[in-house]
Amino acid sequence: MNFWKMHGLGNDFIVIDNRIESISEKEAPAIAKKLCDRRFGVGADGILLVSNSNTSDIGMRTFNADGSEPEMCGNGTRCFAKYCYENGIVKKEAFAIETKAGPKPVWLTVKNNEVDVVKVDMGTPNWNRESLPMIGQGPCINEPLQVDEDETYNVTCLSVGNPHCVIFVENVDETPVEYVGPLIENHKAFPKRTNVEFVQVLSKYELKIRVWERGCGETFACGTGTCASVAAANKLAKVKDKVTVHLLGGDLQVDVAKTLLMTGPASKVFEGKLF
Repeated sequence: MNFWKMHGLGNDFIVIDNRIESISEKEAPAIAKKLCDRRFGVGADGILLVSNSNTSDIGMRTFNADGSEPEMCGNGTRCFAKYCYENGIVKKEAFAIETKAGPKPVWLTVKNNEVDVVKVDMGTPNWNRESLPMIGQGPCINEPLQVDEDETYNVTCLSVGNPHCVIFVENVDETPVEYVGPLIENHKAFPKRTNVEFVQVLSKYELKIRVWERGCGETFACGTGTCASVAAANKLAKVKDKVTVHLLGGDLQVDVAKTLLMTGPASKVFEGKLF
């Protein structure tokens, strides 16, 4: 079975053409855990499986390093689009990818037959707690959440196809992400766990964030987390509608329009064969 190792700003994936279903749905979680192991496997934050679709040009299944299946993945979508185009699976510069969070339109910038940059329509944010899900009633906008006996953070929670809890901090580099991240990911307020974003506002047009991903830990970048952070910052009037987001692995551009439009690179690292 052939695969590509890819990354979107350091958020890395193993991409496999699974249209003939060599990997069954039942097998996928265990295979993801094995392949993503950074010492005994290929090493990645997750795997992306190419699947057939009855509703879009192509389908994408995502499995995290711990075997869990998120609704979708923003950085993964960009990598997936590049893989499909460069392997001739979908030979169009604009197409739709079916995910568990619904169809995601993508637009490719192609140079010398290689995809350089991908724009993804990430849809509209959902502020209802039920969409995450999150315990309680009504939207959670800048509300206090007690994390442990001594720490309370103001959080803004939303879904952009998957759940996010956004926290604004003064200095993201000095924030104890490794400690606070898993406490909030597994907090009783989130029955299905959540992704956590720690956000520093640099200006009306720039954010700096670190992301604790559900099922992965801290990652170099997160597309959905970036979009959730911009949506939350825009909701609280901290930023305008065109924002550059600085992550550990590089920068993403997010436009707040009728939907959230995320633009960024996708890179191939190497290809190999699984035995």
